[in-house]
Amino acid sequence: MYPTTDVITLGHLSHNLFWKEEKQAVRPSLATTTLIRSGDTKILVDPSLPPELMARSLFDRSGLEPSQIDIVFLTSFHPTHRRSLPVFDEARWLINEAEREAVASHLNDLLDSDDAQTERATESELAILGRTTAAEDVLADGVDLFPSPGVTEGCCGLLVAGIRTTIIAGDAVLTRDHFQYSQVASDAMDAEKASQSLTEIYEIADIIIPGHDNMFVAGGF
Repeated sequence: MYPTTDVITLGHLSHNLFWKEEKQAVRPSLATTTLIRSGDTKILVDPSLPPELMARSLFDRSGLEPSQIDIVFLTSFHPTHRRSLPVFDEARWLINEAEREAVASHLNDLLDSDDAQTERATESELAILGRTTAAEDVLADGVDLFPSPGVTEGCCGLLVAGIRTTIIAGDAVLTRDHFQYSQVASDAMDAEKASQSLTEIYEIADIIIPGHDNMFVAGGF
């Protein structure tokens, strides 16, 4: 049996230039949250809703309670992708090692700030990061890491095997429009790397679950 994937919540961008929206937020950003079931292992990717809403959405879309999730995987450490982490306290919190190391380095640099509020916020972020573990290359049968650096240092999706290959892309593919027009995030840390990652997704994926949109068939435009 191949793993199955279900979109639990549909994400959207705070503003979408393809909709001719200006470069300012017109709505709260929300990441797409996906559930993977591989045998007895249940993996939730990028739990983005506020905690109570996330638990409700998970139950409504899958019949599962937060305590039944084995792994929460973050495609990046961006706050939008992890709003409801505390709801899944019984799960393992996994993130790509390169992302974890890059974020830790950045946060540790901020600890030198003379601003008390910045220091408190940084310590809080470090506590969350400290609860995460660097993910191994294989999360479960048919579920492999798919590193896609560029938007962030360690941005990383998941490749889900099946009759057709699904890639849960995180912000390496923001929306279907971004994929169709070969556009990476405007605030990508390294636009060249982000473009290379996007090209790899073009070459491999049959189905894509983007960071802030519904799943779609690659080439189905």
